[in-house]
Amino acid sequence: MNWLGLLVLLTVAGLAHSIQYPCGGSCGFRAPQPDYGSMTYSYGNVAYDDGTTRIVGGTGAVEASWPWIISIQYSVPPNLIHWCGGSLITADWVLTAAHCFDKLKNISMVYIVIGATQLNNPGPGAVLRSVKQVVIHQYYKRADFSYDIALLQLNEPVLCSPYIQLACVADPTLKVSNLNNCWIAGWGATTARVQGSSNRLQEAKVQLINVKLCNSSDWYAGEIHPYNLCAGYPQGLIDSCQGDSGGPLMCQDNNAAYWWVVGLTSFGEGCARPKQPGVYTSTQHFYEWIDYNMRAHHAAESAS
Repeated sequence: MNWLGLLVLLTVAGLAHSIQYPCGGSCGFRAPQPDYGSMTYSYGNVAYDDGTTRIVGGTGAVEASWPWIISIQYSVPPNLIHWCGGSLITADWVLTAAHCFDKLKNISMVYIVIGATQLNNPGPGAVLRSVKQVVIHQYYKRADFSYDIALLQLNEPVLCSPYIQLACVADPTLKVSNLNNCWIAGWGATTARVQGSSNRLQEAKVQLINVKLCNSSDWYAGEIHPYNLCAGYPQGLIDSCQGDSGGPLMCQDNNAAYWWVVGLTSFGEGCARPKQPGVYTSTQHFYEWIDYNMRAHHAAESAS
């Protein structure tokens, strides 16, 4: 890893982007998008393919369009490799899928890229953090993706900016099934056959699909858990795929401009197949688990 390049990124970002402030007080807002012209920045070497892989059926997102989405990357010196997505929910906590850490056992090799849209050209608002700890749900099982949820604590808090905002986690009072403007985003693959990650963040509009239908005999035939959501289209064509795991399923509030993260990309049968939509872990179902674990870990740190 080119640490000098990383220091250049952090220094220039601070000079070029002075609109920074402590996170908190609001969430789910997509900030106005500044235009920094042709300025380019980089942080060391990041390995990608030719840029053709992405969410199946998606299009390239513009800068700061989903300012809470993050890239989980692991270090294979001198490169950083995109592995999964996630959502920034406080200044120092990220929400993602537990299965992202099935093979990533050494958290000292894991890094979080926040505030970027193009991973090979993260821009003046991007920051890099390491992971202090990983909290995986105690009942998570890889075999059936049950309880597929995890929290990552960053080594230090981030500041918010037009490029970095907090996600709103769906709370128990939200009527998720009534939300109709829903999107997915990520740096994942185009098909189940393609490996690698996209350079530019991809986005796609999806529909929430009735869980009873999704779990029916000619769809997922009982594989859907009570705390899952299904999203996509009955005919397929648009879906999350490999590399999108842990990333957010986002729906706009029906009465306001802010967005809710209602799900985390968990699993699917292939990618974009008919009657096999993406399956997501419901953040609403685990709202109390999320809140409890963040509070418990902060309390333990304060007491030590």
